[in-house]
Amino acid sequence: MEYFPFFMRLRGQRVLLVGGGDIATRKARLLQKAGAVLQVVTVHVDPELRDLVEASGGQVSLREYCVEDLDGVVLAVAATDSASVNQQISEQARQRSLPVNVVDSPELCTVITPAIVDRSPLVIAISSGGEAPVLARMVRAKLERLLPLSYGRLAGLASRFREAVKGKFATGDERRRFWEKVLEGPVAEQVYAGNDQRADQLLEEQLAMESDDIRTGEVYLVGGGPGDPELLTLKALRLMQQAEVVLYDRLVSSQVLELVRRDADRIYVGKRRSEHSMQQPAINQLLVDLARQGKRVLRLKGGDPFIFGRGGEEIELLAEHRIPFQVVPGITAASGCAAYAGIPLTHRDCAQSVRFITGHLKNDNPNLSWPELALPGQTLVFYMGLLGLEQIAHELVANGRDAATPVALVEKGTTAEQRVIVSDLAGISVKVAESDVKGPTLIIVGEVVALRHKLDWFTPQ
Repeated sequence: MEYFPFFMRLRGQRVLLVGGGDIATRKARLLQKAGAVLQVVTVHVDPELRDLVEASGGQVSLREYCVEDLDGVVLAVAATDSASVNQQISEQARQRSLPVNVVDSPELCTVITPAIVDRSPLVIAISSGGEAPVLARMVRAKLERLLPLSYGRLAGLASRFREAVKGKFATGDERRRFWEKVLEGPVAEQVYAGNDQRADQLLEEQLAMESDDIRTGEVYLVGGGPGDPELLTLKALRLMQQAEVVLYDRLVSSQVLELVRRDADRIYVGKRRSEHSMQQPAINQLLVDLARQGKRVLRLKGGDPFIFGRGGEEIELLAEHRIPFQVVPGITAASGCAAYAGIPLTHRDCAQSVRFITGHLKNDNPNLSWPELALPGQTLVFYMGLLGLEQIAHELVANGRDAATPVALVEKGTTAEQRVIVSDLAGISVKVAESDVKGPTLIIVGEVVALRHKLDWFTPQ
């Protein structure tokens, strides 16, 4: 992140604007709308700009810029057609630790002007850090179409009732839940329909009723998919934005975790071989304890929570304690990684079934039905099989699977760091050992792997 986004209150504050042409006028429109008192320095001034300055209560000085113009202002904006003057303003403002914006010169700016969607008091700012302003404007245009103009009135309603809600509910979590219910329900619909008086009446009625469900905790068991955040379901994303606490695993990618609500408490409960940050029974109990505190808890797992994710164990305890929960499936690693590797898990010419198998063998001993797994006409997908890869290949061949059967190991599948190593059962262990594979990994065994050279489409960047 090159720029930290924040909103600056300019109402009644003096802002220096150097320049008097079209660009300066466009800047002045936004600054005057925000209530700034414009101090314009320019040799020539457009009539519209002069009117904007007068409306703001400021003044125009028809002369060249000088350093004293920075005295007493809270922001400097350079919008001249002289690169040297713009640079001079930038340097002198920086020397005073004064925020400065230089039009079309991000390298000279300490603050930049974003593209704005105005639904006052709701304001959305979109920035590309000055690198792609056209793209920022395109995003703004999309948001303009998505967000009704009535959002401003909805924000005004929330402002009017803010103190009343604060007095009704003691904690921030309770107030947040109340507002989410209001802003997504009948009250909001009345605002959209233009019935502001009726919306106020409904909100007063809703506030008068003490609602137990505002204080009731809940657990969301959500599959975060194999890594690519664009593979999340819409429901998963919505609940990720609702949760107040998140318990997340090692296999949840940083990009997916970034989509969790910013102010949610985050608790890492990941596990890897011989290294558990928290034992499973403790995780199960923590979910119960947090929900009993009235928290909305997100249990975020890589892949799908019901496929080698132990999600069933966790919600079993929740059910025993009658704690509400929701389950949101995710794209499991087998499906996601195979698709991004260009490997169909089934194909009518060579694989009529697919089997998902845990490759993390108990006590490092084979406890699988190898004769069944060695049968032809099926695709085998091993989760957590990296350390047991040599043994897996040996057992399959020893039980009748052709040593020439294609095998693919997918490392960090669906992410920008994806790597696919292809060999056969006879040679896969050696090839992987030579490739310094770290994981997480997925192993795919079967004739479908041979189709990768035709179907490979994903090129990690």
